[in-house]
Amino acid sequence: MELIRSKTTTKYAVKLLVIAVILIAVITLRYPSLDYDYNNTPLSDSESVEIHPAQTDAPECDISVGEWIQNPHAPYYTNLTCWAIHEHQNCMKYGRPDTHYMRWRWKPNACELPLFDPLRFLEMVAGKSIAFVGDSVARNQLQSMICLLSKVEYPIDIESSPDERSMKWRYVSYNFTLATFWSTFLVRSEQRADGGPMNTGLFDLYLDEPDPVWATKIDEYDFVIISSGHWYSRTAVYHERREIVGCRFCNIFNITDLPSVYAYRGAFRTAFATIEGRERFRGVTIMRTFSPAHFEGGLWNKGGNCLRRRPYRSNETVLEGMALDFYEAQVEEFTTAQRRGRKEFRLLDLTHPMNLRPDGHPSRYGHWPNVNVTLYNDCVHWCLPGPIDSWSDFLMHMLKMEAHRNNAEKSQ
Repeated sequence: MELIRSKTTTKYAVKLLVIAVILIAVITLRYPSLDYDYNNTPLSDSESVEIHPAQTDAPECDISVGEWIQNPHAPYYTNLTCWAIHEHQNCMKYGRPDTHYMRWRWKPNACELPLFDPLRFLEMVAGKSIAFVGDSVARNQLQSMICLLSKVEYPIDIESSPDERSMKWRYVSYNFTLATFWSTFLVRSEQRADGGPMNTGLFDLYLDEPDPVWATKIDEYDFVIISSGHWYSRTAVYHERREIVGCRFCNIFNITDLPSVYAYRGAFRTAFATIEGRERFRGVTIMRTFSPAHFEGGLWNKGGNCLRRRPYRSNETVLEGMALDFYEAQVEEFTTAQRRGRKEFRLLDLTHPMNLRPDGHPSRYGHWPNVNVTLYNDCVHWCLPGPIDSWSDFLMHMLKMEAHRNNAEKSQ
């Protein structure tokens, strides 16, 4: 009797085991995202961080056209878990009371844009290098990426300029190098006066001469991300072929006043030509488009502020003014360089998505109250964490497409 009961129990246990194995197999096939490495699992709920599975990539889709949709899984880090946040973008530290601005993701109209996966990203760029060239918004983007990657690993410092504005890091486990070159105008510049007519400094810009800070150092990088923007709203004297050709609001007798977009266009033209002339540079250049500011109620130095608390929908605002002029000039110069075909150029088009995010700037939450700072209400940079974290979604998608393109070329 005991033997029969034992056999029955054994058969029952075997059936349960078979059913369990079948269920696990079905779940794994249906939900492959459950099968990932421990190092890529979400952190605790208290840290509000989660890694999302990759979704369908659509090479033919224009990912710059879409809407912001809610993302309850964000943020992926905080000011307590990431040391890379610049003080002036540390909105949590300085008491911004709302958190909804952190909880959105970009959704293209015609496809899905996968959320940034730090582990997969580091695996993609293992043995490679990326350099950011630009101003404080480029640094804002770089620091966002470091914070997102901190879920997997922090980099070590391996090189820095005396003023620590240009720096280089390495992710040791992946032999991945990340660098930033501080170049506010992309072209050679000199400050001739501290104040100037608008009290923002008066600069000499040599529009046909690249800034040597980056121009002589990009050869070793696989990807170079170039950008520039708001510094071109400052007063400056423009030089070409070592002669003055005009200026912007310089109030100097007998110098023609030119719009800032004249210089902006010239700077990108020079940057592209410089890259084309670097024989040893074999990498891919990614041009990040202009990041709009959102001052309302006045200029940046006349009481303007950014107090909105939700994104616009695409039908609620339009790109206009200086932002539109700069964007069009950038894209036109990029298209011209890309058509020449001398080097590989790619477009990181973020202007329209970011024009919809008036809610994501620090405003007055980038410093303590009553502190004397130049940009008291900051409606130029982006809170960390915040909307700028989505830029890594775009970049990872582009690098995936680059890998697909390279694989297709090799198979031909």
